[in-house]
Amino acid sequence: MQKRFPPRYLYIMADNFPFGPNAALVLERRYLARDAEGRVSETPEEMLIRVARAVARAEEAWGGAAEVKAMERAFHQLMAAGRFLPNSPTLMNAGRELGQLSACFVIPVADSLEDIFEAVKETALIHKSGGGTGFSFSRLRPSGDMVASTHGVSSGPVSFMQVFDMATEAVKQGGTRRGANMGMLDASHPDIETFIRAKRRPGFLENFNISVMVTDAFMAAARAGEEWPLLNPRGGQEMRRVAADDLLELMVQAAHAAGEPGLAFYDAIRRANPTPALGEMEATNPCGEQPLLPHESCNLGSLVLPRFVRGGELDFAALEEAAALAVRFLDDVVAVNRFPLPAVKQVTDLTRKVGLGVMGLADLLVDLGLPYASQEAVALGGEIMQRIQAAARRASAELGKARGSFPAFEGSRLQEDYTHMRNATVTTVAPTGTLSLLMGCSSGIEPYFALAYTRRVLEGRELSELNPRFLARLKALGLDSPDARRSLAASGRAGAVAGLPASEAELFATAHEIAPERHLAMQAAFQAACDNGVSKTVNLPAEAEPEQVRQVFLSAHALGLKGVTVFRSGCRGRQVLELLPLPGKEPPPRLDEPGFCPRCGGLLTTDGACQSCSWCGASGCE
Repeated sequence: MQKRFPPRYLYIMADNFPFGPNAALVLERRYLARDAEGRVSETPEEMLIRVARAVARAEEAWGGAAEVKAMERAFHQLMAAGRFLPNSPTLMNAGRELGQLSACFVIPVADSLEDIFEAVKETALIHKSGGGTGFSFSRLRPSGDMVASTHGVSSGPVSFMQVFDMATEAVKQGGTRRGANMGMLDASHPDIETFIRAKRRPGFLENFNISVMVTDAFMAAARAGEEWPLLNPRGGQEMRRVAADDLLELMVQAAHAAGEPGLAFYDAIRRANPTPALGEMEATNPCGEQPLLPHESCNLGSLVLPRFVRGGELDFAALEEAAALAVRFLDDVVAVNRFPLPAVKQVTDLTRKVGLGVMGLADLLVDLGLPYASQEAVALGGEIMQRIQAAARRASAELGKARGSFPAFEGSRLQEDYTHMRNATVTTVAPTGTLSLLMGCSSGIEPYFALAYTRRVLEGRELSELNPRFLARLKALGLDSPDARRSLAASGRAGAVAGLPASEAELFATAHEIAPERHLAMQAAFQAACDNGVSKTVNLPAEAEPEQVRQVFLSAHALGLKGVTVFRSGCRGRQVLELLPLPGKEPPPRLDEPGFCPRCGGLLTTDGACQSCSWCGASGCE
């Protein structure tokens, strides 16, 4: 029988670096190039060389062949040292025939049947190329409204969202996974109640995340107990009024029951729009952190924070140096990208937006001895993002001076403070689900979800996976024992280990042990120095009441965040990471093919922008 990997692949993966211990199968299935017979034809190291070489080709226009070679080496070293990775489409497609490198797109949906199905077609092409899509359905007339051309009535936005959902289900990205969507509706749309309740139906709109676009005026009306007008987007006439607080309560109850909708704060997004002359940013990418103009795309990348620890401290100088180089890398991605649609190329070329973020924050905080919920951790998070933002802006300004500012720079908000700027935005904090799995680090700026969980491996064996940093701490404290491991596997929490000092349990606190206000504090710290948005989930325990969801929504708005997502444990049955299998549920057989978990063989399910395994709980998001 033919081996899965060429011998050099096995050699490269022997020590994994810069990739994590669970990266091998994910790399094989999603990222590594294949030959005409579908066999893996490159090693992970060769993948990084391919990506660096393809992206560095952009340098020829500015410095010739010598500059191309120099930057190819610099880009490769940045990735091979485990300090940075670009978004998944860049890793998958750079230097290959497809050549589509962007992760995030927003597609406009206008109020005609022709325009709606044109948007469906554009979505299919983007998903085929590996991108995720966001939409505002706020321009569509409400259900029951007259259609003049046929004298019939409209079926409304939610009905048409099902068309996008079915198209997404049918089109796999690169033959390995289905696409992901964000659907948004303005809180003033007459069909808003139907939209809010949509995800409470099991299996409905499974390829969508949904968010309600709310304004400062709406939040003020809800706090004041005032009425809120619902307006027909076709003409703007008022159709009826509702109590704003009742509408907010409907959002609260739906989010409590099903984890959706999230809230997108329109005025915060609008105030941060760097190019208001080009139009309004009406929607975001699937995970909500990247607001974009209609037909705009963005290229993302993330710095791996624990790889910048030196002598027990964060090396800010090295972090800033890497941030500057990463911005150059991402700007070159814009130059070499093969956009899936002419309209996307046109708008993206006007702004040249890039989004540099981070992953591994929870690992970094443990390495530095700072509990995630502490004031010191929040302050450090804010300083990290401030340093990255400043370094990224300086790098973009230098590129703008050498290569020219983005075409829409004149008249932009950036022109008030800079004479040159290559990119309209430079920072975004993405969830980094799959990328963090590749790098063997915690995802984005999230705390640990659990310190242990059970997964099924080959031949039906079950293994308890333990957080390596926590296991090392147990060994250092002399507490690593079979009983300690059993207690940890049963609960996933540090406090379950007998004899563990309270300070250690606090240091390794997991997502459900952290108070909602501390989740929000960390998100706000990163948002304060971020051009775009911040992907962050506020996790609540299963017993949390709807009032806690309400308070999260109100606090997030008061903090000036651009959006907020709340997830109550167990609200969707199985969830992203689950400690143990459901009682009485047999594990699936191992299936080594796309659509099944690369870690245990369980069936993968799509939930908006993420995929999660129905058996071991492994997850991946873009």
